Amino acid sequence: MPRFSVIVPVYQVEEYLAECLDSVLSQSCADFELVAVDDRSPDGCGAILDEAAGRDPRIKVLHLDENVGLGRARNAGLEVATGDYVIFLDSDDTLTPGLLQAVDDRLEACADPDILVYDYARTYWDGRVARSNSAPLFARSSPDVFDLDGRPDLLDLLMVVWNKAYRRDWIDAEGLTFPAGYYEDTPWTFPALLAAGRMTMLDRVGVHYRQRKQGGNILATVSRKHFDIFDQYDLVFAFLDRRPDLDRWRPVVFARMVHHLSTVVSRPDRVPPGDRREFFRRAARHCARLRPSGYRPAAGAEGVRTELLSHGRYLTFQSVRALARTRQLAARAARRAKRAAAVRDVTPPQGRPAAPPAGTTRPDGTASDIGT
Repeated sequence: MPRFSVIVPVYQVEEYLAECLDSVLSQSCADFELVAVDDRSPDGCGAILDEAAGRDPRIKVLHLDENVGLGRARNAGLEVATGDYVIFLDSDDTLTPGLLQAVDDRLEACADPDILVYDYARTYWDGRVARSNSAPLFARSSPDVFDLDGRPDLLDLLMVVWNKAYRRDWIDAEGLTFPAGYYEDTPWTFPALLAAGRMTMLDRVGVHYRQRKQGGNILATVSRKHFDIFDQYDLVFAFLDRRPDLDRWRPVVFARMVHHLSTVVSRPDRVPPGDRREFFRRAARHCARLRPSGYRPAAGAEGVRTELLSHGRYLTFQSVRALARTRQLAARAARRAKRAAAVRDVTPPQGRPAAPPAGTTRPDGTASDIGT
């Protein structure tokens, strides 16, 4: 039984798959299995996986008979995974060097908690690497092991499954599985964080999350499939219905849901323009049914937008967004003008040499006091 099962669902990533596999196979901690699930990929991914498995016995390859989507492909990997802990990795992303050893060290130090959470960085096609905006959350002081009451700010993280290690027997005890459809991480991640009795964090970038120049992110696709988000949150609240001991989290989860709905409908690459009014009507019915007692909208512009969404006020929501966008553009233009003015102020007239920096000496031996 290996320490880790790294589950990699694979679909149309021929260009990136070898790098993804190598990031796992080259880990300094070798006590793992790599479960690669070929989700009936129409390109050469299946052949790449078979060739890699022929070279390395740590690789298990499943070839699905039909394309089932990301969530169900992960479920197929879970069915054959044998590791103590499960890590999910998308097939165009990569693990950072030394991650598995660092995770194993932390797990042992914390007596094998249910979940370990690590950070990620976005990697761009031009070579830039930017750690997530959640980095300060990882640096925050907290006990080594805690539940969600000890670190409620974990619900502020991006609700994804691939920045965590999960204890396999705990997954089975909780009955966690992925649904079909878009936003399949949502009804896994919320219940996992809410139900875990023992969690820990690792202040380390564990995944390089690839940002492709064009395409690649299925969620950045204009489609009615984005309406799946309502069904996924129904599954989250159905979990809460089964767990009355977690009722105190309903207002928090509801607030996160409304923010998520607002984000989805605000992005131009998500809900088709002709379907946005319908999305608002669906959101209003959804929020009216699930709104818990004790919920209070956020303060400021964010609270205004989420309340307009939750009540189906489409035109007013659009007007508020347009006003906010205009203010952002005006502020950006003002900053550019200020920077340009600052450059003009320090640029010497043509033909006249610039004064030396403060604290330096002129050729005549006198000191410069410019800028002091």
